[in-house]
Amino acid sequence: MTLKDRIGVDISRRLKLEDAIEWAARNRVRHIDIQLDTGENALPSFDTKRCATVRKLLERHGVALGLHTNSAVNVAEYSPHVADAVTDYLKRYVDLVPRLGASWTEMHAGYHFTKDRKARMEAGKERLKRVVEHAQKKKALVLLENLNKEPELAEVHYLAHTVEEWQYYWDIPSPCFKLCFTVNHAHLVPEGVEGFVAALDFARVGEVRLADTWRNGHEVHLRPGAGDLDFGAAFKAMEGKGYRGCYTNAFTTLDEMLAARDYLVERAREAGVRVD
Repeated sequence: MTLKDRIGVDISRRLKLEDAIEWAARNRVRHIDIQLDTGENALPSFDTKRCATVRKLLERHGVALGLHTNSAVNVAEYSPHVADAVTDYLKRYVDLVPRLGASWTEMHAGYHFTKDRKARMEAGKERLKRVVEHAQKKKALVLLENLNKEPELAEVHYLAHTVEEWQYYWDIPSPCFKLCFTVNHAHLVPEGVEGFVAALDFARVGEVRLADTWRNGHEVHLRPGAGDLDFGAAFKAMEGKGYRGCYTNAFTTLDEMLAARDYLVERAREAGVRVD
């Protein structure tokens, strides 16, 4: 498969799922990510009939599907009642992986409020362990994403935004648990893309997400070329460690994500990466 074919698009909440599959097929996009939280794509709307329709569309068009949970849902929640609801929410995403014929569901480590970081990390890891155990029963794959940093003086901070924090969760023992590496999030912290790539075993990476941003800056999802991330060097480093999985564009508009695939391939080619 060519590098361009390996670069998919994050639909997020932009299209109804069925329309997103048709859009991908028309534009020769091999895989898409989507969030199933709101509107026509809300989780409860996927009954048996609709799931069967989605599976048929994916098979007909040869499109792979990834599900993406909402990072606003705090996976590190420990408050009574709310904590149970978070677990149920994540399990419902897992349930939809086989029902829709999806490839994975992507999750996050949650967030803390500065003073309760340790307790939040422990709560989040225990929840992810339970959700991954559920995924094993469903034969579904869970990916854990490294998230973005927040301003230093902010009270709320995402977890797993540094290599060290992300590694805290890596020993969850299951073949149904892998990682999702978001390159632009790595670019925001001192370790940088180079530090994350050095720490990663890419046999455990199920997806790599792409957007541009500014080195050690704040969270923005820019089209490639609009920031200062060296995509050629990033591709060379990741492919050099044996990564042959999919990449997902996650920024601005559908049209810009489509167009950026050619830009990214050219940056990789210039860096000496095999693209064909």
